Amino acid sequence: MGGCAEIFNQRLAYSQHPITPSARDSIPLCYDFRAVNDHTHARTHTHPHAASLTNSSQDLIYGLDERPPLPLMIFVALQHVLAVFVGIVTPPLIISRTLGLPLADGIFLVSMALMVSGLGTILQTRRIGPLGSGLLSIQGTSFVFLGPILSLAGSVTAAGGSQHEALGVVFGVCAAASLVPILLSPFIQYASRIITPLVTGIVVTLIGLTLVEVGITSVGGGFEAKHDGSFGSAANLGLALLVVAIIVFANSSKRKGLRMMSVVLGLAAGYVFALFAGRVAVADFQGLPWIAVPTPFRYGWGFRATALIPFAFLYVITAIESIGDLTATSALTGQPISGPTYFRRLRGGVMADGVSSLLAAVFNSFPSTTFAQNNGIIQLTGVGSRHIGTIVGVLLMVLGLFPVVGGIVQAMPAAVLGGATLIMFGMVAVAGIKILAGVTMDRRASSITALSLGVGLGVTFVPEVIGALPPLVRDMFSSGIAAGGMCALLLNSILPGSRA
Repeated sequence: MGGCAEIFNQRLAYSQHPITPSARDSIPLCYDFRAVNDHTHARTHTHPHAASLTNSSQDLIYGLDERPPLPLMIFVALQHVLAVFVGIVTPPLIISRTLGLPLADGIFLVSMALMVSGLGTILQTRRIGPLGSGLLSIQGTSFVFLGPILSLAGSVTAAGGSQHEALGVVFGVCAAASLVPILLSPFIQYASRIITPLVTGIVVTLIGLTLVEVGITSVGGGFEAKHDGSFGSAANLGLALLVVAIIVFANSSKRKGLRMMSVVLGLAAGYVFALFAGRVAVADFQGLPWIAVPTPFRYGWGFRATALIPFAFLYVITAIESIGDLTATSALTGQPISGPTYFRRLRGGVMADGVSSLLAAVFNSFPSTTFAQNNGIIQLTGVGSRHIGTIVGVLLMVLGLFPVVGGIVQAMPAAVLGGATLIMFGMVAVAGIKILAGVTMDRRASSITALSLGVGLGVTFVPEVIGALPPLVRDMFSSGIAAGGMCALLLNSILPGSRA
């Protein structure tokens, strides 16, 4: 997810299609070009088109275990941080605004997201025993869980719980479900027999389509604008349009570096324009503490058993996604993409995803997964040293220590964020459609896709439809992503015919 790389689900789009060298050059680096054509190839043997990625490793200046000079390491690490920053801070920013959290809580969540992402990156890249892939793979906050988290938190507050109680339940469920990738990691090569490209494509499409509502709400000015009557004003729409225009322009450029930074550039331009227009509350920065102290279980610890299954299912989806990310990074850094070493890296990487997500829940952040942005940076710089991951992790943790960073992010006008997320979430849906395009759409696959999308979108747009169901069933299917995804998984398992 280069500059648009925050759109993590783009990784999955290219996992389903062969990529020739000429085609690869035409793909914006905000997408991932995984070395695996489909997940079954990842299980057993080298992908036939892996040479297009492996050839890129010949351009490396510094390999995986080499240690570049410190100034160069810092310079390259800064590029990685810029590529992942927006992707890390956007989920906590959206969650805090949707729940209407006080400013201090929103800033704290952003700070903890940066800090936990840094810690997870260090665990992933350094490889401690069986934990971590030992590759230059960056950890960050996952968009996959955004819809279910908002749904779960909303159900807690609707039942009379406070905002802090809702966060406590979310973190408790995320912590319990994070055991899934940890326990799954030794058997990861078999997971794709269950989560096939058809199921993955449906889930990714639903993620994008269900989150578009969040993006368009921010374009209009967010929930605050709905309350003060300014929702959909010309000022808000104009600000969002400015961000959209810059992102589209930069992402259409022939310069790879400009494409990779497209979202960052769009948000920065919108933020500066809003600042001069008096739309940024600078005064709010004055009361911020100097240091954000990591506080375990700051919002308490809750649990809701009925939400465990949907979250566990999504952890399996992100584990499959990580296989593609780690495979691409292995190929780009000249490492094997088959055999014992390869599968050891996959097991360690998926386990690190689970451990990072568990730590995230403990320290008041949201589930973590490998990002694909760094693959574009590796190609751009020719530096694939895993030692850079330690510096990236330290930089992210330092940024998380200073609340002023979270304050600057939290002060971003909703319309600015909306302009970026509208594109990001829309591209997530496009990624899912591209995955589905690689599946043979016979009558069986078409029926599964139609019913699953119908269930997922139906529950999202008309949540009252499950209001009369028993609480256990209602909570399990309250998220359109979980409802549609589990529908796809069930149908793909029981309907006769070959699994797509």
